[in-house]
Amino acid sequence: MNWLPPLLALLLAPLLLGVINRTKAIFAGRTGQPLLQSYFDLARLLRKGAVYSSTTSWVFRAGPILGLAAMFTALQLVPFGGQAGLLHFSGDLVLLCGLLALGRFATVAAALDTGSSFEGMGASREAFFGAMAEPALYLSLAALVRHTGSYGLSSSLAALAGRNWVDVDPSLVLVTVALLAVFLVENCRIPVDDPNTHLELTMIHEVMVLDHSGPDFAFILYGAALKMWILAALLVGIVLPALSSNPWLNLAFAVLGVFGLALLVGVIESVMARLRLVVVPQLLVVASALAATALLLGVR
Repeated sequence: MNWLPPLLALLLAPLLLGVINRTKAIFAGRTGQPLLQSYFDLARLLRKGAVYSSTTSWVFRAGPILGLAAMFTALQLVPFGGQAGLLHFSGDLVLLCGLLALGRFATVAAALDTGSSFEGMGASREAFFGAMAEPALYLSLAALVRHTGSYGLSSSLAALAGRNWVDVDPSLVLVTVALLAVFLVENCRIPVDDPNTHLELTMIHEVMVLDHSGPDFAFILYGAALKMWILAALLVGIVLPALSSNPWLNLAFAVLGVFGLALLVGVIESVMARLRLVVVPQLLVVASALAATALLLGVR
């Protein structure tokens, strides 16, 4: 049954964006776009042709494919709904972090290959914020490993099954808050980045993909949806561990948890404004500090 969670992710990941956008529309008093709009966009882009600038090389063409391949591989490592990852082994969390970094590197390299100073600006911001988010992610996973005593991602989350949140060590609460901040940064959501903005001074991720079109842009959008599902599954695995002996019930609760997180993101983007760029590093430092504190609490 380990093959079912990755299949659900491949089918449902674009729907997360629909839930977020519909939630924001409800808060704004609008009807909003259809829940399945992301699927329509992907189908439309796949039917189009790609346009390449004469200044780009194979790096630009390989970026979307490499990024999507990295997210697809990372998806096989993440446990979901009480089911171990399709690929799981001791120390697999290091590979997970490496694959997430590889996906970012592919996007940044493709943006720099265009030779555009505008996209170079976005790539610089993405690399800077990514470099500050990675310590929070590594420290959070290290605290999880220290808390459970297991070096595998699947076995670590399985060790949380059957525990009551009232009896759980406070370190897991700190890990959850830190990972939520990482989730918002890695997926370019408010208050760190606004995926709907087109203002030069505020664009980060969106500016890096301006030159992509057709199937290449579809790969980027689908890879971003898979990345959101991966990090959401990690968060849900900590907050809602498998508490039932029925695997189907655990899987259903996990899916509801992932879409509940998407709903929370929509609420956050509806009630908060985007932070100034100089404030974002402070947020990431706080996330790293919380994760480090969780790790120290596990050492005592």
